[in-house]
Amino acid sequence: MTSSAHTLPERTEVAIVGAGPTGLALAVTLALAGADFVLLDQQEEGANTSRAAVVHARTLEVLDELGASGDLIGRGLKLTRFAVRDGARRLLTVPFEQLPTPHPYTLMVPQYETEAVLLARLRALGGDVHRPHRVASVVQDEDGVTLTTSTGQTLRASYVVGADGMHSMVREASGIGFSGNSYAESFVLADVVMDWAPGPAEVSLTFGSAGLVVVAPLPGGHYRIVATTDQAPEHPDLAFVQGLLDQRMPGQAAVTDIAWSSRFRVHHRVADHYRAGRLFLAGDAAHVHSPAGGQGMNTGIQDGYALGSAFTAGGLDEYEARRRPVAERVIGFTDRMTRIATTRNPAARTLRNTGMRLLGHTPFPAKLATELAELNYR
Repeated sequence: MTSSAHTLPERTEVAIVGAGPTGLALAVTLALAGADFVLLDQQEEGANTSRAAVVHARTLEVLDELGASGDLIGRGLKLTRFAVRDGARRLLTVPFEQLPTPHPYTLMVPQYETEAVLLARLRALGGDVHRPHRVASVVQDEDGVTLTTSTGQTLRASYVVGADGMHSMVREASGIGFSGNSYAESFVLADVVMDWAPGPAEVSLTFGSAGLVVVAPLPGGHYRIVATTDQAPEHPDLAFVQGLLDQRMPGQAAVTDIAWSSRFRVHHRVADHYRAGRLFLAGDAAHVHSPAGGQGMNTGIQDGYALGSAFTAGGLDEYEARRRPVAERVIGFTDRMTRIATTRNPAARTLRNTGMRLLGHTPFPAKLATELAELNYR
């Protein structure tokens, strides 16, 4: 399979570029089937700074199949409610405890823990990650694909999978388009210690005229904050985050410490195809979207599992037909959530808030829970 040595083998059946959650899930799926693969990544171990924090029920079902769910659940925080608010007013509660799954909750756990669990599982199966190897070129022909790294090493593979993120080298080499657009706002991301009036038992999405705020409890007494803003500083400090919360949810939050913060721009894009000959795309290389539902990493892990199963059980021709409609649905869903949450039109906000309260008395919350959990994508 693989080793962490700097020297790559000369050839393999499946080369996976990118050892984030998507690439790791694919590698574990292949390792369980005894398939031949090489997993490589340009980062030194532990250098991945992407910060997803939600693992939904369908992803936990996939991790059950991979033998990795138990360890991850032990590291996370199980939550059964998702609240929608306008300021301090609760508009709607989305319940997870009735979901038709062995995991009727959402698991809050930092992405580095998810990666650590998947990597440990891969190593237990005899595999590992080749680091650091930056792929400089990908050239396919009738018989296979040649990868060349920035140091001049080459790897010959029957197939190559780009699990290498939004700026995918594999997607670029494939010539596949990446259709979509970007949101005008920037997003603030921060892990904080704070006194939070709603407490640590639920994820909260708060609407406001100045933008949306998601507050999600994390293990160890921290909270994850995701918020839209016109212009965020590169590293939002405590005063900036506190001011943002005071403006959008007065009296609800008192931040006492910031563990980590960043800003980012959000795109909503999907690859025009998931396959070009011997090249395949998965995860953020294939789709990116708003973080409003916490579904990006989840969809990527499910891509990796589906593609690994297609490699080992047949069905490569069906991979795109199975997974691309899922990405389109997630992008559409999260785009609607983001636009509804960030509207600045007073009449539209009033209509939205009234509608949300009315929907709370219908089957809508249960349907929304199923959509967030991605149980419709089995």
